[in-house]
Amino acid sequence: MMADSIMSKAATMEIPINSNGDTGTLPEDDSLEQDLQQVMVSGPNLNETSIVSGGYGGPAGGIIPTSTIKGPAIRFNPEYLDRRRAPASAPDIRMKSRSANLPNSQSSASRLAQHTDQHPGSANHNTNSTEEVSRGVAVEKLDSVKKWGINTYKCTKQMFSERFGRGSRTVDLELEAQIDVLRDTKSKYENILSLATALISHFQSMVQTQQALGDTFTDLSQKSPELQDEFGYNAETQKLLCKNGEALLGAINFFVSSVNTLVNKTMEDTLMTIRLYENARLEFDAYRSDLEELSLGPRDAAAMVRIEMAQHDYQVHRDKYERLRSDVTIKLKFLEENKVKVMHKQLLLFHNAISAYFAGNQQQLEQTLIQFNVKLKPPGSDKPSWLEEQ
Repeated sequence: MMADSIMSKAATMEIPINSNGDTGTLPEDDSLEQDLQQVMVSGPNLNETSIVSGGYGGPAGGIIPTSTIKGPAIRFNPEYLDRRRAPASAPDIRMKSRSANLPNSQSSASRLAQHTDQHPGSANHNTNSTEEVSRGVAVEKLDSVKKWGINTYKCTKQMFSERFGRGSRTVDLELEAQIDVLRDTKSKYENILSLATALISHFQSMVQTQQALGDTFTDLSQKSPELQDEFGYNAETQKLLCKNGEALLGAINFFVSSVNTLVNKTMEDTLMTIRLYENARLEFDAYRSDLEELSLGPRDAAAMVRIEMAQHDYQVHRDKYERLRSDVTIKLKFLEENKVKVMHKQLLLFHNAISAYFAGNQQQLEQTLIQFNVKLKPPGSDKPSWLEEQ
């Protein structure tokens, strides 16, 4: 019978297993599927089934017919055929058990693919937005470079015109005179700093020499009994001169530090504002000359548009020039007041300290240091410590 042949074929078929535990593709799978479909459609019952007693691939004699079994007929299940028509490459056994235990779960890759399929335009939208932002940044940089190039060209043209006497420049005579005085004053104060620093270097060498000489006199007074008093007097004198010299060095260092702050910080800050003012003046004159040239040209529609743009640029640079000129005027005023106050104190300190030292008036020298709040450094404080030398 056809049912017996089909069941025998299904029971005695050898199923190959590969190294990964996957079933290989059966050569007789398609024919078996068609036979099973035909049997299920015809609806045979279990009255004609048989049991195989032998192993796989045994002889046909091992088939023992069974007794009559009463039971329901096997019905056709279309889902079984759908599962049988799945792709030939079977998944891993572990994946089968995982999918059987979690039938409703999805991997992150499958959810991402499903989201991409449901929203195909999201990735394109993000790419387009990124490209738009990059394009906007590039356009902005290009515009800034273009404006810088135009401004540099106009200022260079104005500078050469002024240098060769072809162009006019805006001049504030009073402010220009104050600026020249400030630059001359700064140059002279820098010379004072240089000379005072040299004085400190030379005087420090003299103090160190006096200290060494005093130590030598003290040593000789102990080793020469016949000249002990004479060596002792000279040793005390050199030590006193060394002490007064250190006090004078402290006063001169304080003087140099204060003048250095005035020159290299206060004056330099004002000169920085002056340089910004001079650049603004050059830009203002450049755009003023440009506006004057356009005003002398034709008055058609295109020319009127250029004139309006030049008028706007001229007004912007004029406001910048006026603002910086006001800043320079204010800073020059405060600088002059600060300079007079600082130099009055420092020059008085320098005079009193020098006079007291060379007059040998130790008490007046000490009072001068206290009056101007000059703190002396302890001897050897400038030398590196033992840890720093290692």
